Parts: sequence; structure tokens; C-alpha cells
Amino acid sequence: MKKAAATRRDILQKAFGLIYTKGYQTTSIDDILATTQVTKGAFYYHFRNKDEMGLAIIEEIMKPALTEGLIEPLLRQPDPLKAIYDMMYGLLMKNDFLKVEYGCPAANLTQEMTPWNEDFSKALEELTQQWQKVMSAAIEKGKKGGLVRKDVHAKQVTLFVMSGYWGIRNFGKLENSKSVYLPFLKALKQYLDALR
Repeated sequence: MKKAAATRRDILQKAFGLIYTKGYQTTSIDDILATTQVTKGAFYYHFRNKDEMGLAIIEEIMKPALTEGLIEPLLRQPDPLKAIYDMMYGLLMKNDFLKVEYGCPAANLTQEMTPWNEDFSKALEELTQQWQKVMSAAIEKGKKGGLVRKDVHAKQVTLFVMSGYWGIRNFGKLENSKSVYLPFLKALKQYLDALR
């Protein structure tokens, strides 16, 4: 990796860390400069402004990490109900990228930025739509394979599961403890088992 590309990547990773812990609007370019130890000129060489950098964080840091945690588990496991549970368990209990005390970075940015920034809305909606599409497709495939009841509505299940995930992440953030995830995971398992 060339020096300029490495510097850009370093800015994105460290800025993501700041934004994830402090929030987007309360993280200033000066905060980012202090953390990354780059000059203002170097920052503006890579990004025209903070919003361009924020969109790059979504595309280059968050999407790959969340794709690994949200999408790939649904593609690897032939049983979609097991895949959904294992994915949720992994996201909540094992994922090192997602910290309990800070919640879900995609949910945080959605709540903070989408009311006033259309570009952020589009980028975050694209990520959410991809997750929804892959999960619904996995459920439909499970129905055809006899792993999921024929009367199950894939999109309803998907929206229910996704809503539960975003909600329980907020409870974890408030409690600063993964212990609140355990009752959710137990109820999720019961719900998914009822779809067989």
C-alpha cells in the first residue's frame, strides 16, 4: 500500500473510532487531526470536507465490516433460521468491531445523520437494504428447501429481526452490558424455532 493510500486509510479508521464513540456531529476535524497526527493539508488532500470523509467511512470501513457480520453468515449456512440466530449471536456476543457501550455504528449514524443529510441516508439505506434483501432471500430459499414453513412471510420476519437487533443494541448501549442481549437471544431462538 502506497503512503498516500495508507494515510487515507489511517484517517478513516481513526476517524471512525472517534465518530463511533463520540458521534458524528460532535467529532470535529480538529479532533480527527489530533488523533491521526496528520496536517490539515493532508486531511484536505484526501477529503474535500468532513462529510466526504464520513461517506468514505461508511463505504470503506463500515460496509466491509458489517458485510462480514451481517451478510456473509446468511450466505454460508444452508439453514436460514440457524444462520439468523448464529449471525445475531455473533454480532451481539462475539463481534470485536461492534462495542456494546457504543451500540451499532450504522444505527447511530442513521439516527444522527439521515434527518439532514441525503447522501448519508442513501449510503446507510443501501447497507440496510442489502441486509434485508439477503436475509429475505435466505428465508425464501429455506421455504423451498423445507427448512422454513411455507406460510412464513420472509420480509416480515426480516424486518422483525432487524428491528430487534437495532433495538437490543440500544439497550446494550444504555446498560453498557452484554447481559441484556441474553434474554433477547433466547426469545429470538424461540421465535425462529416457531417458523419451522
